[in-house]
Amino acid sequence: MPRTGRPTPPLTLTDEERATLTRWSRRAKTAQVLAMRSRIILSCADGGSNTDVAAAVGVHLSTVGKWRRRFLKLRLDGVIDEPRPGRPASIGVDRVEEVVVATLEQTPRNATHWSRTSMAERSGLSKSTVGRIWRDFGLKPHLADTFKLSTDPQFIEKVVDVVGLYHNPPERAVVLCVDEKSQIQALDRSQPVLPMMPGMPERRTHDYVRNGITSLFAAFNIADGTVIGELHRQHRATEFKKFLATIDKAVPADLDVHLVCDNYGTHKTPAVRAWLARHPRFHMHFTPTGSSWINQVERWFGYLTEQKIRRGAHKSVHSLEADIRTWIADWNTNPRPFTWTKTAEEILESLARFCRRISSAAH
Repeated sequence: MPRTGRPTPPLTLTDEERATLTRWSRRAKTAQVLAMRSRIILSCADGGSNTDVAAAVGVHLSTVGKWRRRFLKLRLDGVIDEPRPGRPASIGVDRVEEVVVATLEQTPRNATHWSRTSMAERSGLSKSTVGRIWRDFGLKPHLADTFKLSTDPQFIEKVVDVVGLYHNPPERAVVLCVDEKSQIQALDRSQPVLPMMPGMPERRTHDYVRNGITSLFAAFNIADGTVIGELHRQHRATEFKKFLATIDKAVPADLDVHLVCDNYGTHKTPAVRAWLARHPRFHMHFTPTGSSWINQVERWFGYLTEQKIRRGAHKSVHSLEADIRTWIADWNTNPRPFTWTKTAEEILESLARFCRRISSAAH
């Protein structure tokens, strides 16, 4: 007969225990470890085997067995961490949970986010204790990040198309990421910049004088990292068509040209469409709306801004344009292509996880 393992001990819950575990498991942002343990116990109580529960929750088989045994022995107390050696904790789990829940689900009466002082006043704990709780749970109320979800109805098709070009570019073709960095300002500080000295950083005045603007049209070659750049004082379809002609001259005539562009209106005007019709070797690939992160030339623009524009001082547009041309020429002497690592499937799955998270009961 086939060998059988030890029988899994049955696990049943009272109504109060199930309600408590359900409450713990649905707080997606509070105690992540406690939420995971609660989901394990709830799945075991629903009759799942250790193997099924491990696959459903995404943990190791031994983890399920450990918390099943702990719960059968200690009930709800077994789901909470075991006491550590040393002086007993002076703050109970309930008060810690109260601080974490208030941090995540409430805001102060007269502010947009909590500080250690305001949370200490609300909870009756010291500021250092609040700081330790936040540090243990990875909470940083003073920080905020940005995000934007694309509403493009063709988002999936465009991601698959563009990322497919990055991973499997066509043979006998050049793939160029094209975009415009518009309205680059020629800024000059109101007083001379003071150079860096030992123990003192470079200093510049907070105010500046505007001396005009220019726009940079750039095409980033994903294969070798070289850049085709062109500067124009205006940012219209006329200038974009001129830049397409520049690309046509720069790329050998026997190669097809695949352009990755955003959805800016100048890329789709009748004049541009007519030019593309007369040059059938050009193929346009558009990124999803609101998804500039997928266009590699945007990262190259970041290098240009960090290394040349942001801390520069220019008394005229001519000076600014000369510096940009020099910087591009220097880049092309030692070009550095970017390595695109994620597949389209990984990007879409990551986005799906994010959407599930922000659509959960905690939100």
